[in-house]
Amino acid sequence: MLNITIAVNHSAATTSAGNTVFPQFFAIGNDPIDFVVQDIAVIMIVAAIMLAITFKLKQPMVIGYIIAGMIIGPYTPPFNLIRSPETLNLFAELGIIMLLFVTGTEFPIAKLRSVGRISIVAALAEVLGTLLIVFFIAQSLGFHFYDSLFLALALSITSTVITIRILEDVGLIRDKSSTLILGMLIVEDIIAISALGILQSFVATGGNMSIVNVAIVLGIVGGFIGGVIIIGSKFVPRIIDRAGKTNDYALLLITILSIAFGLSFLANGLGMSVVVGAFLAGVLVAESRSAAVARIITIPLRDMFAALFFISIGALMNVSLIPAFIIPAIILILTSFASKLLIVTGILVRARYDSTTALRAGLGMSATKGEVSLIVAKGGQDVNAISPSILPLLGVVTIVTTFIGPFIIKVGSRFKLTEPTEADAKKEKEEEES
Repeated sequence: MLNITIAVNHSAATTSAGNTVFPQFFAIGNDPIDFVVQDIAVIMIVAAIMLAITFKLKQPMVIGYIIAGMIIGPYTPPFNLIRSPETLNLFAELGIIMLLFVTGTEFPIAKLRSVGRISIVAALAEVLGTLLIVFFIAQSLGFHFYDSLFLALALSITSTVITIRILEDVGLIRDKSSTLILGMLIVEDIIAISALGILQSFVATGGNMSIVNVAIVLGIVGGFIGGVIIIGSKFVPRIIDRAGKTNDYALLLITILSIAFGLSFLANGLGMSVVVGAFLAGVLVAESRSAAVARIITIPLRDMFAALFFISIGALMNVSLIPAFIIPAIILILTSFASKLLIVTGILVRARYDSTTALRAGLGMSATKGEVSLIVAKGGQDVNAISPSILPLLGVVTIVTTFIGPFIIKVGSRFKLTEPTEADAKKEKEEEES
């Protein structure tokens, strides 16, 4: 009898201790923090695994992150490891802000002013041309108006991060064509961010595109961007430099983040995308003397939030819709590729660049879609302007173009149609000086 009593008491003590120390393992909690902790744990563990796999396979991490998100997301049973879809939206928004903020730190105002005229002309022409062509093709494929519009904007923008990495890998980063590509990428990012803000404002006004509403929307977006750059550049860099002089990295980091999230909040309050405020915050930080230090201490945050963003985007994709949109995705990829290639190459040849440089620049600008395309899709989803099928469709586009992008640019690096002449070298020097 004594032995039995002892056994029972021991069992009860063990269960009680287990419930006290590890309550989550013995009961299903309803506390929201339980959901958030589990979701962050799942995302970070999967991110680490996929990053290791993509590194081993020498593929861009974007592919691994998006596929990982698709696997663990709520639309892919039986691997639904995410308990709170609302958390995914929160992670994606935080990821967008940090990604665009760090991107903005690469673009000080002086660098924006230094973009050559030919890069501005070529970027404007290929973005607008591609946008119109993709829009009409999407309409002919049966997509709704706003679906077509957001698709067109997303497919007219080249991935800056992926393209630069590929150019470095193939040894073309110092090539003359890469200088043109980098200039066009800067212009494209600015166009995409501004256009997204304008599109979201139009949707918020009910799609009323009267002359008065168009003027109001353009005035709000233009006034915000101009005001932040003109007024903010006089005060924000000084604030950052004062924080930097303390040599307290924690103070500097918190100051920087307060500016990034503060401007994102203002942009959102004015009916624009948070990416507009985040990007402009990065531009202002780049104007400070502490810009290099700021960039270094924010890069780990960027990498973490990039993982959160891409995996969250992958998890938010309804993968069951993908099979129905494989053919439209392929058509839109080919349309975007051909449009950007022909327009960029044609403009550069007409501007009397040698054929090799023009073709390499055209291939570089047409090869990949990535973070900005997904940000555009997320922006459309946030204002309920697009159908559920658009995000997974653009996920497929991103994965496919990211995978084939290195091969396209490598093919371009082998082309040597003509050799640059003395006139070409003189023209390039004049362009750089202008």
